[in-house]
Amino acid sequence: MTAVSDSLIFRTILSTPASASIWSDTARTSYYLRIEAALAAVQARLAIVPQRAADEIVKCCDVTLVDWERLERETVLVGYPVLGVVRQIVGRVNEVEGGLGEWMHWGATTQDITDTATVLQLRDTLVLVEECFDSVTESLSELCETHKTTPLAARSNLQQAVPMSFGFKLARLLATFHRHRTRLAELRSRLLVLEFGGAAGTLATIPEVGLRCQEELAKELGLAVPDIAWHTERDRIAEAGAFFALVTGTCAKFALDVKLMMQTEVGEVSEPYVPHRGSSSTMPQKRNPISCAYITAMASIVRQLSAALFDAMVEDHERSTGPWEIEWIVLPQICTLTHATLKQTSELIAGLEVHPAAMQKNLEISKGAIVSEAVMMGLGKTLGRQYAHDLVYDLCREAAKTGKPLLELLIEHPDVKLSRHELEKLCDPANYLGYSVEMVEKVLRLVKQEEAQLSTAPAPSHQTLIPGDPL
Repeated sequence: MTAVSDSLIFRTILSTPASASIWSDTARTSYYLRIEAALAAVQARLAIVPQRAADEIVKCCDVTLVDWERLERETVLVGYPVLGVVRQIVGRVNEVEGGLGEWMHWGATTQDITDTATVLQLRDTLVLVEECFDSVTESLSELCETHKTTPLAARSNLQQAVPMSFGFKLARLLATFHRHRTRLAELRSRLLVLEFGGAAGTLATIPEVGLRCQEELAKELGLAVPDIAWHTERDRIAEAGAFFALVTGTCAKFALDVKLMMQTEVGEVSEPYVPHRGSSSTMPQKRNPISCAYITAMASIVRQLSAALFDAMVEDHERSTGPWEIEWIVLPQICTLTHATLKQTSELIAGLEVHPAAMQKNLEISKGAIVSEAVMMGLGKTLGRQYAHDLVYDLCREAAKTGKPLLELLIEHPDVKLSRHELEKLCDPANYLGYSVEMVEKVLRLVKQEEAQLSTAPAPSHQTLIPGDPL
């Protein structure tokens, strides 16, 4: 096994068929051919190359005609696959009429084709990412609405802090994905840019109509026109890697919380139940958080690999010697791992089992100490804040030692003048959720507004190429 996407065992766990197909040799070569065909067609319209040559080039840009063994040999020899692809197409065109094939790849350089193909691969990967965003957002919105008033213990330094709602916890995640959507839109505007400049990026081989050719090619491929060549300016690619690291990091944070909440002693949520999923070979009672485990591992690798893209930014002069190839190694892994992480997260959220009774039970563990802040503030109005703080502190310690509820200790204390009814209200975690509900509803409104805007916006271009697709 050379990559998880090649594994019969792990290819649908640590990768996905959809993302793996985008980054396969066949698809990558299909992107090369699509660009070469588009270039020939554009240049024929601009009278840069003969129309008959362009017609034959377009006709021969068919990935099913590629001799893969020959391409492997020539890639090993030359160091880049594009030249080997071009040679095969030139040969086929020349078989029709000698010399016509020589018009292929006119004015382009290997990196032009490679970088533009990478941009197209990233474009189609981002479509898959956005589809996962849709699924995650839908499921989270439903959970937030359902549990916006469900009391839950907030944790600080792994200790119970104050009450909040479970919906509030989930709405924070939903708001994060809302921000990722904004980042995605901004990223697309900077990333989806053509690379076509020739040897040093100056388009010197196409005088008079070079910039026009660049514009028409960008239009043909659905990409933006570059302001200037970016052969060794790799911020676009590094930013994409950083975005994937951010997204998977968000997934890993949620997975960590689920793992902690799924512990036997906590039991507040569970991964979706599927018979025997997460089973132990020796302990029949086990139900391991297997999705969370995969999310954690994959997100960690994405973060590490994305760092390599920042190394790839440090390139020499106008064409680099080594850093560029870093992208070839890590981008396929980053993209397939990111999509797999999002798929696992989407399925986890969609089927998440929530246990409100366990949440309520855990709120009662501290015998009322979890609402000590509420009690302190309530008593502070008559006793003074500092005295109330010290009083409640001592009573909480007594409750922990004796197991007696804080409520009863408050009722018994001579300095506490509030009625039992008033103290019961102060000691009820459900009455101390702050603005949990209001904040959940605010996030839900933001998401709905975003969905309304997206429904009226044009869909992003998605032209994933598969073997045999017409170019």
